[in-house]
Amino acid sequence: MPGRTPSGPSFESSVPGGARARIALGRRHEDRRSRLSELLPGRADFEAMRRHPRRDVVAGLSVAVVALPLALAYGASSGLGARAGLATAVVAGALAAIFGGGALQVSGPTGAMTVVLIPVVHRFGPGGVMLAGAMAGVVLIAAALARVGRFARCVPAAVVEGFAVGVAVVIALQQVPAALGLRAHHHDKVWRDAVRAVADYTHEVRPAPLLMAAAVAAVVMTGNRWLPKVPFPLVAIGVATLVAEVFPLGLRRIGSVPAGLPAPSLGFLHPDLVAALLPSALAIAVLAALEGLLSAAVVDAMGGDRPSDPDRELFGQGLSNLAVPLVGGVPATATLARTAVNVRCGATSRLASLTHAVVLAVIAFAAGGLVADIPRAALAGLMFGAAVRMIKVGALASILRTSRVDTLIVAFTCTVTVAVNLIAAVAAGVVIATLVTIATLARGSRIEAVPFPTDGAGTPGDAPPGEISLYRLDGPWFFATTHRLLASFTNLTGPGVVILNMTGVSALDLTAARVIGEVIAFLRSRGVTVLLAGVRPDHHRLLAGAADARPPLVELIHPDPDAAITHARSLLAGADPRTA
Repeated sequence: MPGRTPSGPSFESSVPGGARARIALGRRHEDRRSRLSELLPGRADFEAMRRHPRRDVVAGLSVAVVALPLALAYGASSGLGARAGLATAVVAGALAAIFGGGALQVSGPTGAMTVVLIPVVHRFGPGGVMLAGAMAGVVLIAAALARVGRFARCVPAAVVEGFAVGVAVVIALQQVPAALGLRAHHHDKVWRDAVRAVADYTHEVRPAPLLMAAAVAAVVMTGNRWLPKVPFPLVAIGVATLVAEVFPLGLRRIGSVPAGLPAPSLGFLHPDLVAALLPSALAIAVLAALEGLLSAAVVDAMGGDRPSDPDRELFGQGLSNLAVPLVGGVPATATLARTAVNVRCGATSRLASLTHAVVLAVIAFAAGGLVADIPRAALAGLMFGAAVRMIKVGALASILRTSRVDTLIVAFTCTVTVAVNLIAAVAAGVVIATLVTIATLARGSRIEAVPFPTDGAGTPGDAPPGEISLYRLDGPWFFATTHRLLASFTNLTGPGVVILNMTGVSALDLTAARVIGEVIAFLRSRGVTVLLAGVRPDHHRLLAGAADARPPLVELIHPDPDAAITHARSLLAGADPRTA
């Protein structure tokens, strides 16, 4: 047909090699464009925003009320200042609302992220945080294009719970100096800073900051439980600021916060720091992916209309973290606390989270001066409350009751999070969980001798049972179970035939296939012939390429044990039908 591009093997085989290469290159470009289009917002996203605009706007206003003090607290705790937290909430909140993978996700600065950022600020300054955030954005976009999102949800539940508890502990430890009315010393380990602050506090006890932090934390934790629709974080911060103004308590304040957002700038770009900041950038990217995807999974479980897209979520977070450094913000990700408020307030589309970002932008430009007098101890109390709410007591209690191994994984992951860092904790937790899973699977593999089948009258068949041995293999056979194969046949001698019934083998890896070949060669050297029965079709090729056996292993395979027994009897009788 005119205008139609020829395709198919017959067409490509008729064109020169250079033309074929150009065709293949064009198809790769087309695949990339198609992949990118899958990650961009579509018509359905914008149509959903027109269905219930009033509900979404009201939900967005509610989220903004909750997000404002949190953004200020996280910005101040990160070391870049309250304004950086507000700028992050505005820019990341808007971009993630449009490009993110979940319609109800709300993004911004988080407490867990401050755990990574404080050492970076201490070593490289604010510019290092911005550069590391931009690098993390590139990593997240690359992960989205590579379809990594679906794998990020495979982190074991015990590791996630241990990680959450560890992050909560670290956040609480970070707030100890501010809650005691002291400046942080910014040691390489947050627990050292907390211990130093407590030691300094014993020399000059000042109860006012500690009492205010405890009061704010108590109000946030109890108020949200009994009256979840009331913005207790904002109420607590407002009351604490009023108390600090009325009474001469000598509390440290946030300080002046310039109105508006910083002008976009690329001043943070220093190529000579890229290599040094790469570990921190990877840590930020992993943390952003974990928090964002776990938050999306929780929202899906709460009954969202459309399931989230994990790769789009990574893409949206990547764009956000690329843009936030331009306005002096800190790395961001989706947050479960603000997203849960969004869902509980009846949000139905991306308009709610976009409204939240617009409201925060209005506050940043019109009311930035109002936050300058907020006591730092009050923000520390807010962070204490947020840290406690991160710990899911019900999930932990369930793990403690049901699984000792998972309990140990939770404790181990939590300890590494506090003592080392977040990425080491997740990596170590996943490794431990994987080893436990391997050990569990290994216990499911069995090899046992089975009685020789009898004929219809209940007596042994033609061949003496001692000359034909039957073994049944069950469960998964892989690198962790191969020692059982070798041990089972060490003392076996011929002459005779051994039949390995593999009907019950659920999985086979290359190591186990090679060991089977070694067992066959070992028994053949002792005058024993080995036959295989009931091998799954997908294991044939693995066995064929696993060993250089003569005859090849595939020639020893029979469809079922009966066929293998018939062949074994013919071998013992001296008449092999295969070679006849």
